[in-house]
Amino acid sequence: MTGNDDVVLPLPPNAPRVKPNGFTRWLGRSILRLGGWRMAGAFPDIPKLVLIGAPHSSNWDGVWGFAAKLALGLDIRILGKHQLFWWPLGPLLRRLGVIEVDRNAAHGVVEQAAALIHSREKFWYGLAPEGTRKYVERWKTGFWKIAKAANVPVLPAYFDYPQKIIGIGPTFELGEDMVADIHRIQRWYAPWRGKNRDVVQPPAT
Repeated sequence: MTGNDDVVLPLPPNAPRVKPNGFTRWLGRSILRLGGWRMAGAFPDIPKLVLIGAPHSSNWDGVWGFAAKLALGLDIRILGKHQLFWWPLGPLLRRLGVIEVDRNAAHGVVEQAAALIHSREKFWYGLAPEGTRKYVERWKTGFWKIAKAANVPVLPAYFDYPQKIIGIGPTFELGEDMVADIHRIQRWYAPWRGKNRDVVQPPAT
């Protein structure tokens, strides 16, 4: 923790940051405090990575996640389908770090995301590996493919509702076996419980 009454973690030097804004950082901290939330763990001092958030079972995950982003002053980017970028939602999404992506473009989402990561000196890309708030048997594989294509590690973050903690875990370096990597990351998530359900466990192999 950064102080006796603080709710967020310190950012290391290589983490991407937004232009300093005292009001938005105060707003993010205030939302977290009012909700009873705090952060735990530590951010890695890495300029480029893919951050995943789970379990994702409620729209409230986005509220607490964006509040933490504002409180930290962290410049983490999220890809959103281009149909969402209508007025006045589009400008707000861009200010929150959401990047418009065309799922029907010649280059797929994985290629677009990896190209963005390669194009910047510092770039943290975030997404929910479950891809939906509903129960799923298996995670979507996009996060692994993006991290692999960009040659960056995966950083897991969790929402634990019983303790009201947004936690940051250790980075995972990826190998050549996608299924094994995803199972390994899912097993790390086992203790954490979302608002409406536990994280999905990998099937036995």
